[in-house]
Amino acid sequence: MGNGTNIAVLGAGGWGTALAALLGTKGYRVRLWARRPEFVEEIRRLGENREYLPGVGLPETVEPTADLGQALAGARMIVLSPPSQAMRSLCSQAAPHISGEPVIVSTSKGIDPETLQRMSEVITEELPAHAGRVAALSGPNFAAEVARGKPTVTVVASANLQQAEVVQELFSTPSFRVYTNPDIIGVELGGALKNIYAIATGVVDGLGLGDNARAGLITRALAELARLGIALGAEPLTFAGLAGMGDLVLTCTGNLSRNRRCGLQLGGGQSLEEILSSTNMVVEGVGTTKAARSLAKKARVELPVADQLYQVLFEGLSPAVAVDNLMTRVSKGELEEVVRGDAFLKPL
Repeated sequence: MGNGTNIAVLGAGGWGTALAALLGTKGYRVRLWARRPEFVEEIRRLGENREYLPGVGLPETVEPTADLGQALAGARMIVLSPPSQAMRSLCSQAAPHISGEPVIVSTSKGIDPETLQRMSEVITEELPAHAGRVAALSGPNFAAEVARGKPTVTVVASANLQQAEVVQELFSTPSFRVYTNPDIIGVELGGALKNIYAIATGVVDGLGLGDNARAGLITRALAELARLGIALGAEPLTFAGLAGMGDLVLTCTGNLSRNRRCGLQLGGGQSLEEILSSTNMVVEGVGTTKAARSLAKKARVELPVADQLYQVLFEGLSPAVAVDNLMTRVSKGELEEVVRGDAFLKPL
């Protein structure tokens, strides 16, 4: 695909806008779709998405639109960037407007709350004619830094390596380095599950428990999300990579992380309702905590940190008590079930 290629980016939040700008600077013709016409008009008038990425101008090659059919007309690549809970409805709406054989890239990090499916599974179910051309882009990537050209590394995963390489070429710039990975299960789960632990790390910081506690929690978080991911069919080494450890560290420690910010507010005494009502952004980790708990039960995997966070978020448990519960669990060896097999069925 050369310059002038039509690309549709569906979802004009921070991440969708940043990726549209990145692709636009490479000379691709990008149509950036948003649901609200008045929002689109504001972006056109200002030349930037002031609601999500203030101060970042959009190149002339990016055309904002609220017309889904117009956005998708002739698109050779479709980038899907809605909140994860909106992915299914967006794909359903988009289906009649998709023609040809475009590459479809999911950039949403979450799990469908009803079916517990990963985003690529939702896309495949809603767009079955395009099942073999779905990829997932994930990694330690804050939209604001990508949009400003700061050095960033990411990974694109697909069971079809050729599709992953096409996406790699389309997105790669001197400041945005893209790796490929055939393990779409692990890449998607790493991107989704780390949001749980970003909230938990924020709680630890909000309680003022110190650097030791933060480091310990992040380390145990990596063990937990890898344990669940491997039980669900992911490759173990994926969790040592960009979509695993990389994204986990960034989201748990970065000041731009809204999941970490949610945890900080919880640790500071605010209720979940107060926190969610004060932001226009989706805190993906809240819904993912519910989904992960259900997945863990099905896979017969224990997630102590995620389980305590669930109780804080939805059952009124005090954050301080949750920390105490984790610290006073029965003592264990550090080397847990890190290989495939029946070891996953043992109590932790």
